[in-house]
Amino acid sequence: MGAGLLEAGRPRFATGDGSPMSDKIDFKKTIDAYHATAGQFRVVEVPDLQYLMIDGHGDPNTSVAFTGAVETLYPVAYKLKFASKRELGRDYVVMPLEGLWWAEDMAAFTASRDKSRWDWTLLMMVPDWIDRGMVATAVADAGAKNPPARLDDLRLERLAEGRCVQTLHLGSFDDETEVLARLHDEFIPEHGWSMVGRHHEIYLTDSRKVAPEKSRTILRQPVAPRRPGGEGQRRPGGEGQRRPGGGDR
Repeated sequence: MGAGLLEAGRPRFATGDGSPMSDKIDFKKTIDAYHATAGQFRVVEVPDLQYLMIDGHGDPNTSVAFTGAVETLYPVAYKLKFASKRELGRDYVVMPLEGLWWAEDMAAFTASRDKSRWDWTLLMMVPDWIDRGMVATAVADAGAKNPPARLDDLRLERLAEGRCVQTLHLGSFDDETEVLARLHDEFIPEHGWSMVGRHHEIYLTDSRKVAPEKSRTILRQPVAPRRPGGEGQRRPGGEGQRRPGGGDR
């Protein structure tokens, strides 16, 4: 990958004045951190954002908890969108599913490929004007009939990532391995950074609806200046992972 270095300014929000909006806003277009280019590593400053989150552990291919998290996040996210439009006059596009991935022993991601030891957090970004009261109401509404299995595990929480390096991966999830190796072992150390935080993926396409070669996934890694004489901390990659909505490729 002929990765170039692009510095990005602070992300732009379309709701800077805090006034109600009559037009539907798509934060994928207005927040710079949701922009990425295939074949290019890009440095972005990710603002503190708030998300609906559900944690889990274990093989995402077989985990009932993983499936339950996906099936819980979407209905609550749509309840919030409709409530925002109805009650606040603020309409927006529901954001894509995202995932944080890690493991205590990194060999679980590489040598042993022991997916039973993987940890993950599935999340969906929601606008800053969504408060805990609105989330509580959306959870209650989603649970009124045929409640999703993991409603009690859902929370609203902010995530502060700061400076990150990211790229757009086109194609099968299994093919992320080579891209991540270049990111982790070449680009980040060559620019004097260490990896911090957790491996972050943003799923711009639904793998249930598109062919593997047409999948579009933002791969993001938070970074910080490397300490003199220190080594970067290796974080989990995406090799062979199942992504929300689809199986291994």
